[in-house]
Amino acid sequence: MTKQLEKVLYTAHTHTTGGREGNGQSSDGALDVKLSTPGSGKPGTNPEQLFGVGYSACFIGAMQIAGAAMQIKVPADTAVDASVSLGRTDNDSAYGLAVTLAVSLPGLERTQAQQLIERAHQTCPYSHATRGNIEVTIALA
Repeated sequence: MTKQLEKVLYTAHTHTTGGREGNGQSSDGALDVKLSTPGSGKPGTNPEQLFGVGYSACFIGAMQIAGAAMQIKVPADTAVDASVSLGRTDNDSAYGLAVTLAVSLPGLERTQAQQLIERAHQTCPYSHATRGNIEVTIALA
C-alpha cells in the first residue's frame, strides 16, 4: 500500500529532455546538467550518479536528525560514499538498481555510530523509497 504525504515540506520541479543523452534543469535554475550514458566517456553525468549524491546527502541529514534525538553529536566531517549499480534483474527482461552506502563517522565509537546509521536508515526518505524495491547495503566505513 502506498503511503501518502500528510504534509508536503518541499517539491522539486525539474525538466529533462533527451533521456540519458540529454539535459536536465531545475525550475529555480540551481541545477543545470548535461546527461550521458554510464561508461560512454561523453561529457555529462548520469542518473545513477545523481541518485548516489541525492541519497548520500539525504542520509547524512537523516543521521543529523537521528543524532539530535539520540543526543549524539554527528561529526562535522561525516561523509557517505555511494555506489549505485545499474544492471539486469533476475529475469533479464528489466533493469534494476543496487545501492551501497559506506558511512564515515570519524571519532564516533563504533557501537554508537552503528545505532545512528540504523536509526537514520529507518527515517531517511530515500531509504523508505528503496526499501523492498532494490538491494541497499549500508556499512560503517
